[in-house]
Amino acid sequence: MARKKEYIEEEVVEKAMNLFWKKGYDTTSMQMLEKEMGINKFSIYSSFGNKNGLFIAAMKLYRRKLGQITNKLKFSNNGITGIKEYFYDFIPFSEDKGLCKGCLITNTANEVNEDANQLILMEIEKFSSEIRQLFLSNLKQHQNKDVQTIENQADYLLVSMIGLATASRICNETQLNNYIENTFNRL
Repeated sequence: MARKKEYIEEEVVEKAMNLFWKKGYDTTSMQMLEKEMGINKFSIYSSFGNKNGLFIAAMKLYRRKLGQITNKLKFSNNGITGIKEYFYDFIPFSEDKGLCKGCLITNTANEVNEDANQLILMEIEKFSSEIRQLFLSNLKQHQNKDVQTIENQADYLLVSMIGLATASRICNETQLNNYIENTFNRL
């Protein structure tokens, strides 16, 4: 007879997500996860298979939580202004007790290489593609732009968002605001 889980899976995944977000994938050990999640290795392996499986669950939860600002952009009719709001909305989203953690997905992309787990790499690519698509959709609201310009600007904004996510970990509010304003002055 299978044992009943003594924890709520989404709660422990959220704890793991926050730990991965703060410490990074490679730096986060199974011992750290056990302590943070309040469950033992057996439970982690039983529920998630391994550290990679837990991390993928954490990445999916992160994307759902980020949905509070990506959905706003998805349903925006404000074109470039909507994208700029997304950039500004990201900063408070990424904060935790005054510490800006950046973006879990961007942090991971900066940390891993081509030898990383393929499922993790696929999640990073899927996330990047979805954000780029949101930028494309909003840029297309400006009918005076040709397709190539819209494609180029979507790429520029995606790379700029990665830069903002990275910079948000070390720069102050004024610097981040200047970064955003300069990004959109170039469109």
